[in-house]
Order: sequence, then C-alpha cells, then structure tokens
Amino acid sequence: MQLIGMLDSPYVRRVAISLRLLDLPFEHRNISVFRGFETIRAINPVVKVPTLVCDDGLMLTESGVILEHLHDVAGRSLWPAQPEAKRRALHVAGLALSACEKSGAIIYERARPAERRHEPWQARLLIQAQGGFAALEAQLAREPLPVDEASLTHAGVAVAVAWGFAQLVIPDVVPAGAHPVLAATCDRLERLPAFVATPTDENYVATYRR
Repeated sequence: MQLIGMLDSPYVRRVAISLRLLDLPFEHRNISVFRGFETIRAINPVVKVPTLVCDDGLMLTESGVILEHLHDVAGRSLWPAQPEAKRRALHVAGLALSACEKSGAIIYERARPAERRHEPWQARLLIQAQGGFAALEAQLAREPLPVDEASLTHAGVAVAVAWGFAQLVIPDVVPAGAHPVLAATCDRLERLPAFVATPTDENYVATYRR
C-alpha cells in the first residue's frame, strides 16, 4: 500500500499512525498537495490527502474511509469492540476531528488578505475550535484515555493528531496552559513508537503561520 500526503496534514498523520498500530506495511509518499498538485491529481482526481493506493491499485480517499479498509486488511479494529465503549470513543474522536477541522479553517482564513477576511466568520471559527478543545479537556479529565499502544484506540489517535496540529498552527487560540489534561495526555501519546515514527514536518507547517 502507498499512503500519499505530507505529515503536516493531521489526517494523513492519523492514517499513518493507524497503519503502524495495525502492523500494516506501507510506503509513504511525502507529496504536497500544493507543490505536487499534478502528481497527486494523476492518482486522485480530487487532489485530496490522505490518499491510499491499495495493493491492487484501487485508490481510496478520506481518512475515515481509509481506516475502514485498513481494519479489513488487518483483521482487527482500533475501535473498542464493546458497543458502549465504542460509542464513547466515537464521541471523543468526533470532538477531536471537528476541532481539528476548525483549526484548519482558521489557518486559511488568516491567510487571506486583511481586506478579504470576514470578522464574524473568524469569530465563529474561534468559538468552534476553542469549544471543541475545551470539551476534550473536560472529557479527558472525567475519563482519561489509555496512553499505551496495546490499549490505544482511534479516539486517542484523533485527539493527539488534532491537538498536535493546533499547537503548531494556532497555539494562541488554544494555549496548552489552558488545557493541562489534554496537553499532558498528548505529550505521553507522542512518545509512543507509532507517533515517534510518524513526526509532523514542523518546518512545513510553519508556512501556514506566515
């Protein structure tokens, strides 16, 4: 399998970490959707990452769709097997991915020329991102996530990649000091082998803040 996309994308990183947790071999093609637009377009007409090229050449896109396929290949899932535990993990993952989406939207809005920015929209995005991470902070304080690879679920992966992305690109919006439980949890997760082997390209992500 080939995973297409740079690890500055939290969604590409989500898939890459999951591949490692599922012990699935893959080739990572570190291609930017900006600088490598035509290269990715030849693989995925939507030019969207993550893109997974399966062993038979079939292309899959969208991280959630890709993860469903990976569960089939691995013969096991990173979601909890028990329905109630899975529902709670879905709750956490949904919060994390939604907050991550709003973090990305803030970046692109800030990149607009000042005269083209819509202040009410920016204010709404800030409320949404801050609300998502505040809810995660409260949730993790009530119900800590497992921070070992044997017990880790998609909820932990989603939380870590979303928080790591936000800290790189909008630390002024969601400061670590205001989210001590979340920050400490993600710090422990980032030390696990699957995360260490899948680092974010901080130099590239820094371009978002310019």
